[in-house]
Amino acid sequence: MAEIKADIALDHRLTIAEVTDMSAQKPDPKIRVASLDIFRGLTVALMILVDDAGGEWPKIGHAPWNGCNLADFVMPFFLFIVGMAIPLAFKRITSRHHAVKRVIVRTLKLLFWGILLQGGFSHAPDKLTYGVDMKKIRWCGILQRIAFAYIVVALMEIFTKKKQTRELPPGWLCIYKLYSSQWLMGACILVIYLAVIYGTYVPHWQFTVNDRDSADYGKVFTVECAVRGKLDPPCNAVGFIDREILGINHMYQHPAWKRSEACTENSPYEGPFRTSAPSWCKAPFEPEGILSSISAVLSTIIGVHFGHVLVYMRGHAARLKHWIVMGFALLILGLVLHFTHAIPLNKQLYTFSYVCVTSGAAALVFSSIYALVDIWGWKCIFQPLAWIGMNAMLVYVMAAEGIFASFINGWYYNDPHNTLIYWIQKHIFIGVWHSQRVGILLYVIFAEILFWGMVAGIFHRLEIYWKL
Repeated sequence: MAEIKADIALDHRLTIAEVTDMSAQKPDPKIRVASLDIFRGLTVALMILVDDAGGEWPKIGHAPWNGCNLADFVMPFFLFIVGMAIPLAFKRITSRHHAVKRVIVRTLKLLFWGILLQGGFSHAPDKLTYGVDMKKIRWCGILQRIAFAYIVVALMEIFTKKKQTRELPPGWLCIYKLYSSQWLMGACILVIYLAVIYGTYVPHWQFTVNDRDSADYGKVFTVECAVRGKLDPPCNAVGFIDREILGINHMYQHPAWKRSEACTENSPYEGPFRTSAPSWCKAPFEPEGILSSISAVLSTIIGVHFGHVLVYMRGHAARLKHWIVMGFALLILGLVLHFTHAIPLNKQLYTFSYVCVTSGAAALVFSSIYALVDIWGWKCIFQPLAWIGMNAMLVYVMAAEGIFASFINGWYYNDPHNTLIYWIQKHIFIGVWHSQRVGILLYVIFAEILFWGMVAGIFHRLEIYWKL
């Protein structure tokens, strides 16, 4: 899942030290919102799982086009978590200038790491090379999308911040009214997105196959569109805008649609193209593109609202009731839009139904973790996930982006495939279970997710965190 990765970088470990770091009060570092650390850690773990086991278990990988598999929940979960962390980080603001400066610096750091890790410079973990042709560098990616959503919503929070309210007035809608300007901004984003995606005329377009391993390398293909308002793979406004602004050579070269039934007989597995496959199957597409990233801001705005509930509402029961009702409402709305064929669930286009379903799912998952951990005190059974959540950037870079695996693979014996990682996979997991699929799944769970949970635990014990 080269297209999914995390907040990872928003170092909001959700200690009160960070919640109040802009106030004159002395923070109490012992108080934590442990459920948010665990939710972040769970999302990082899911990202590793779908990245590294998705090839053998395609049903947990990205849906080729319409639909929503396990992998398609990871990105919106991260954006939701980013949103929840923002009201906690800016709970008290003594200087808007200082707060804006922090947001801009963190955004620039996210953009730097995003381009470095997903722009094509790193070839980890299988290729022991690095470097990228600037004519083909990928400008968009997961951390870039998170950076965009973060700066938009964080600035919105800073400049619409209300005077500290210790007690909310009675009424179900009071929490919405408190930040009505943010909901208005969300509505404007949605209207702009829908107007562009359904109103933009998409002409015919051409592309050149740049994959050197393809039999069609160097060939030029034409995709016929000349339509408006289509949400199919070749002729949607999302791809058109990215081709016009980013340039087709700077887009993601291995989109999930290549596993669709129209492209390969092995669908949902990867495989050779059908002889009758349409030309667009060989084309690039940017899943973290411009228009879809604008829509993705909605996931973060919804997360901010859940953070406001955590800050302003008193009592676990009131918080859970609000979160669960809103979560189910979003989930039902998204499913109705999808199954009535009004707006399909689509991660690549980041459709409104997809925003609703994934945000509703995030709300319900977080509510469950909150009840288990912060109310019932079952934190110990989730401790490895909590450690991963506290050091999410470290685990993201080393595990999900394969930097650590690439380092280990650099030490091989006689053949680049004869490395410690391949040996462990073959002899300890695949060989014991006599199954490639089961062996890879268990390897990812125990030798990657659990391993990095323990490493993150050691770093936590040493009070070492990768912060941005």
